[in-house]
Amino acid sequence: MSTENKKIMVIGGGIAGLTAAWELSRFGIDVELVEKTCFLGGKAIGFCCKATDECVQCGACSVEDMLKKVVESPSIRVHLATEVESIDQQKTFKVKLKKSSPAMDDAENGLLTGFSKNNSPLYVVVDRTKAGEISQDAVDLADLGNEGRLEVDAVVVASGFSPFDAGIKRTYGYGVFTNVITGMDLEGIKRKFGSVVKPSDQKAPEKIAFIQCVGSRDERLGNLWCSQVCCPYAMRMASDVKFNNPEAQISIFYMDIQNAGKNFPCFYQKSKETMKFIRTIPVDVFPLENDRLKMRYLNEEDGMPVEEEFDLVVLSVGITPGPDNASLAELFGIRLNEDGFMAANDSLNRTLTTHQGVFIAGTVEGPKTIAASMAHAGQAAGEVIKYLGVSK
Repeated sequence: MSTENKKIMVIGGGIAGLTAAWELSRFGIDVELVEKTCFLGGKAIGFCCKATDECVQCGACSVEDMLKKVVESPSIRVHLATEVESIDQQKTFKVKLKKSSPAMDDAENGLLTGFSKNNSPLYVVVDRTKAGEISQDAVDLADLGNEGRLEVDAVVVASGFSPFDAGIKRTYGYGVFTNVITGMDLEGIKRKFGSVVKPSDQKAPEKIAFIQCVGSRDERLGNLWCSQVCCPYAMRMASDVKFNNPEAQISIFYMDIQNAGKNFPCFYQKSKETMKFIRTIPVDVFPLENDRLKMRYLNEEDGMPVEEEFDLVVLSVGITPGPDNASLAELFGIRLNEDGFMAANDSLNRTLTTHQGVFIAGTVEGPKTIAASMAHAGQAAGEVIKYLGVSK
């Protein structure tokens, strides 16, 4: 089988898209990697390393390694701030690209900074219509984005997921109480300050509560699935906190603990030695003086109400379908499942779709860890190779 002169389009520059692009490039295939935001890496590139005295397999370094491989590959052409406008398939896919409108909501003074310098030279993007002082190293937002046409032999859709909007769970006070944050917020705090601190005063918290399944396994919201990543995420971050501040008191509120990998049971047992695991989901969070928080929950043993004070409450928000799932599914003529994720056409091979030549990878198909997303993307790349061999 020869893959000479074959070209594949990968939609999405998160860990699944990066992995699929890299694996395909290793077969001598040219890859057009289309990412609608200003940076590669997706959500996972924002995760910090959580190693303590040993690696805890959080996957953050895997994302950095894969990003570096992709940007250095001569076979992968990256289109940032770009999205697919239309597509026509005959023997090949004829694709029309357009510039996207990347969100600059998190920009400070018109500058948006990426998480990884492996995106080099693209690390700072500037919106010159809003910016004050311009960084010499910044790339102008107006210079990003491609309009044009591509002709490709197959497509891998790896457009990722959306974190659950914690503000929907109003009783927790996210967005209202300063020291109620999400796990992604905590990643940003650790990256900025080098350790876990309270947003209110940048001091180390003495008591921290992690609330699991925020936006997952919630019948009232209609989100019945387990997001798979929340349990290991919270425990790894909590272990990092305890390693750097052994006096910190940590409570993890949960429904049940999701097993995540062959070493996870040992890690779980080790975590239980230094943290409290409380099998209940809190009902309410109330503000106190000095930005402290009172939490109300039911005792798992007798069902009686308990009130406890914390310095910091971390909401482990779940994985929900990406905002582009419906439009991409319509564009490529593929199905969504009942939860809004892209539906696989084969229960034994969850990269195949109802549209020949279109494959899916990563969390666009459903919740996955970083490692599982990479494995799924590798499988998708393998199926693309098979498809090219059959169609030749």
